[in-house]
Amino acid sequence: MRPLNLTLIGLTLGLFSAITFTLCILWDLALPAYSMLRVWELVLPGFRGISPASFVLGLGESFLYGVYAALVFVPLYNWLSRRIDASPATIIPRGGQA
Repeated sequence: MRPLNLTLIGLTLGLFSAITFTLCILWDLALPAYSMLRVWELVLPGFRGISPASFVLGLGESFLYGVYAALVFVPLYNWLSRRIDASPATIIPRGGQA
């Protein structure tokens, strides 16, 4: 099995997180009664309300959270994939011993 590409997965998860953040901010603007601003202020350091500067900061931080997820996930996946593929399969015959 081919290993996962860290750069490709990092960019993919980073963009996914940034797009999701943007959609959530648009949701906050459209439906303020269901706003997630408090959550963003707790999760994203420096994010304070909806302003252009806060949006850019939150966008960058969201992207970096996605990259961080890839930095943890991809090496773990590749390591486990190598270990599982390297171990020989044991076939036990029906009704017999290995």
